[in-house]
Amino acid sequence: MNNDEASIRLNKHLALQLGVSRREADNMIAAGKVSVNGEKAQLGSRFNPGDKVIAGGKDVSTTTELVYLAFHKPVGYVCSRRQQGENPTIYDIIPPKYHNLKPVGRLDLSSSGIILLTNDGDFAYQMTHPSFAKTKLYNVRLDRNLEPLHQQMISDYGVTLEDGVSQFQLERMNETDRKSWIVTMREGRNRQIRRTFGSLGYTVTKLHRTNFGNYALGDIKPGEFEIINIS
Repeated sequence: MNNDEASIRLNKHLALQLGVSRREADNMIAAGKVSVNGEKAQLGSRFNPGDKVIAGGKDVSTTTELVYLAFHKPVGYVCSRRQQGENPTIYDIIPPKYHNLKPVGRLDLSSSGIILLTNDGDFAYQMTHPSFAKTKLYNVRLDRNLEPLHQQMISDYGVTLEDGVSQFQLERMNETDRKSWIVTMREGRNRQIRRTFGSLGYTVTKLHRTNFGNYALGDIKPGEFEIINIS
């Protein structure tokens, strides 16, 4: 575990290989779950190429290339490796070579739109942790016209849900339709948009995410993906 210029920071390496954040990697090291060449690693440790690194009983010595995908999730698929009931998962349509990637910013079964997938834990953390407040845009269709009072409540004051106040910005898609809205938000609580409208007596009949942070769905067709460059 040297500190010369050729050495590699251990927590960064673990984050990349395991798809976790550096904080989670540090927790593994502090818990004694990581060794380098048979010696228990310490916080701040570095190692050299060719050293044997074991984390949680898994050999992670080899460096893995970082991959980032922008995927157009269709309606009817869950963002999980495990099938839930009879519902297929996004991994049923993503090529097997990318099955090691984890979804960043999930969408529920009935929602569609952009999902990012990666093996870079730091990137996933920065895209999803509330402190980074990444902007997300959705096209939402309601079962009936949204009352102006309810629009003001959501945008200006927020609606109280069981897990706190939910507030996001609403913009009409056109001047003649009060069922179709563009939702802009910086949170990402479970089914937050559906629950917010549901608390006021509306049903979301369509929820489609077009933007996630700096990344837009663009022309990617449902079920297809593009490799993205984050540099």
